[in-house]
Amino acid sequence: MWLLFAVWLLAERVTAIQVHGNLLSSDDEVRQLAGVEIGSPVDDTTVEQVAARLRATRKFESVQVLKRFASIADPTQVVIVIIVDEGRVRIAHTNDPEHPYRAVRNHWPRLMYQPILRRSDQYGTTYGVRVAVPEYFGKNSRLIVPFAWGGEKQAGVQMDKQDDAGFLNRVQAGATWSQRLHPVFEERDDRIDVSARGEHWFRPQFRVGVTAGVQHDTFAGERDTFGRLSTDIVIDTRVDPALPRNAIYGRAAWTQLGSGHITDLDGRGYVGLFGQLVFGVRAQRTDADPSLPSYLKPIFGGAANVRGFSSGTTIGDSLTATSAELILPITSPLHLARLGVSAFADAGAVTCGAELVSCDDTWKHGFGGSVWVTATIIRLNVAVAHGVGSSTRVHVSGDISF
Repeated sequence: MWLLFAVWLLAERVTAIQVHGNLLSSDDEVRQLAGVEIGSPVDDTTVEQVAARLRATRKFESVQVLKRFASIADPTQVVIVIIVDEGRVRIAHTNDPEHPYRAVRNHWPRLMYQPILRRSDQYGTTYGVRVAVPEYFGKNSRLIVPFAWGGEKQAGVQMDKQDDAGFLNRVQAGATWSQRLHPVFEERDDRIDVSARGEHWFRPQFRVGVTAGVQHDTFAGERDTFGRLSTDIVIDTRVDPALPRNAIYGRAAWTQLGSGHITDLDGRGYVGLFGQLVFGVRAQRTDADPSLPSYLKPIFGGAANVRGFSSGTTIGDSLTATSAELILPITSPLHLARLGVSAFADAGAVTCGAELVSCDDTWKHGFGGSVWVTATIIRLNVAVAHGVGSSTRVHVSGDISF
């Protein structure tokens, strides 16, 4: 009997219960839901049992229960600390003059906004907004509704969910409508796309993705519908894609559109020389099946491949382009905004199919320089380039990215 009394005397017991984070529920209500009282014994399962009871009520978005000792001198005195998150609340008016305001749960979805603002020499300036509902499909997920106008019009609904531990580390699905003016034919290209995509990340620098869907195009009065299946592999060691150094980027993609296919290869390398000077090279190749409509063929010219020529110079069944560039930031890497200059030389050509009677398949060369600014989410590039045998052009590109 004395032994049992000694065990009881030395057992850990709750001497205090602290509640934090609650606004809609009172402290006493949370303690009652937790099922723990002053004087209750504490064992190895107490903390998890209290947390499980609170989560089972579904009144809280998150629950954390901690065990703390109330006294250094007496280790049997335990404080249970309960931290809850009741989600979004709002302040509502009441008809009680003594208590004119009270907190109530906000049932409206939490919205996030991301501006769309980009400029390309192919399609001009595009502007708009993406509205997102976070955690709509669970943790690390978003329901996104984009709306853009200008050079590339777009509207739709998309789902995006990430899971670092699962086999599919990123899942995307949705339906979008887009419209833009083809820079070569100057005809309106309307597109409806319904697709789903899954990605597996072997490492943060090595990703594989598969996309399946249906694509409907309306171009120059013609209507085409394609089943689409594509796969791509990406290797990217760039710490800062805007200012890479001692890094490589590579992407290989294959897309089946109906009975035809498109393959894309893009490789880039960056080596730091001295100071902040970086030397970069790029090689790219795009091949489109001759049976595909001409508006799906690769477009030659512009900032996308060979500067010094307009982005609507020509199209072809295949496009090959190379580039070499010296990149020199002229501000400190510690500055929030970075300013720099670049000197470049480009070369490229297209391979003409039998139906592309106006196609020019000779190799074309361009060279020039640019001034660029990057500041966290904003990047702007103004390049002046001369196309050999052509003219001198100004290419302005930029975007806001997150």
